[in-house]
Amino acid sequence: MRPTRIPLFPLEVVLFPGMPLPLHIFEPRYRIMLARCINEKIEFGIILTLGTELSKIGCTAEIVEKLKEYPDGRVDILCEARALFRLIDVLNEKEYQEAIADYLPEDILPQDSEQEAQLIERFQICHNLVFGQPWVVSSRDTELSLAFQMAARLPLELEAKQNLLEIPEESARQAFLLLRINELLPQLAQRQRLRKIAGGNGHGLN
Repeated sequence: MRPTRIPLFPLEVVLFPGMPLPLHIFEPRYRIMLARCINEKIEFGIILTLGTELSKIGCTAEIVEKLKEYPDGRVDILCEARALFRLIDVLNEKEYQEAIADYLPEDILPQDSEQEAQLIERFQICHNLVFGQPWVVSSRDTELSLAFQMAARLPLELEAKQNLLEIPEESARQAFLLLRINELLPQLAQRQRLRKIAGGNGHGLN
């Protein structure tokens, strides 16, 4: 059972379950939070913050590796996203904020196989344009939301990623992401064409 009261780390990041997240911890309050999470073996909540406004849905993160410690106390860590939660309340009783979290059930089963096939096809085109190679699904990835996995690899705006995170049903997530990919593809294709032109004439892109 996950605790309903967890350390909270607001960031300009949208984290999807199963995704890795490297972090550089430098503020004293978050170094205190980090030490507690390691000692008590608990997850902390990451939630999107834009300015002073916190989103309502976030994802917990588990520290899986301490990558580097610096002489001045800074730390590089590798986290992995775990569970979706709804932010019920924010507590300011410690050096860092804490959240009262309501964990959300995770639906990963699509209901529309034709839609999913179309999404995979369009996503592979995007992935080739962005990374120059197809996306290979590992056996572990089959236990995660396909829409979340894809969104984590696409150059989507934070608002679009947060909107996707807040959709509870996998089929609805896939429908949402298919629309975003169809909007994104022409931009990626145009960027690729400009790269080829720039590479061929010796002029860089402005």
